[in-house]
Amino acid sequence: MSAASRPALFFDRDGVVNVSPGEGYVLRWEDFHLASGIIEALALCKARGYATVLVTSQQGVGKGLMTRDQLNDIHARMQEELGRHAAAFDGVYACTHLSGTCTCRKPSPEMIFRAQKDHEIDLTRSWLVGDHDRDIQMAINAGVPRTVRILSHHEPKVAAEFTLEDTTRLAALLETKLPSV
Repeated sequence: MSAASRPALFFDRDGVVNVSPGEGYVLRWEDFHLASGIIEALALCKARGYATVLVTSQQGVGKGLMTRDQLNDIHARMQEELGRHAAAFDGVYACTHLSGTCTCRKPSPEMIFRAQKDHEIDLTRSWLVGDHDRDIQMAINAGVPRTVRILSHHEPKVAAEFTLEDTTRLAALLETKLPSV
């Protein structure tokens, strides 16, 4: 890695950045609602010098429930809203494929490795925040050592370093654990 590399916080989308749609999909902007505390957490990461990267599986596109353009519109509006609070992501990476049809679907580390290359990220000092085993396993597979699990309706089988009931306390956790770079 170059001397300019910096660590990142990788965030899953549904259930972390926005309120989980449950077993369904967020198919329109009107159904996308930022999770409580996520703006504060993202702003803190940026203030401490970390890159922030969204890594999300959105197989609703692969299933034909929405188009890639509709997904891009949701992400552009999300970025615009987060930008109003100096909390927009530095990068957005989405796997839109059906399970078993690609190499980028979680728990594959491919999205993290693409972000690492695009943004000169030091993975050894990075974090991931997710709500599923596949998120935590993706971090492990990529060599990202720090993980935070936001509890969901899925029973955890892959251990994370920290566990929170929801995102309302994420900024407080990061405030005490995230050193400035």
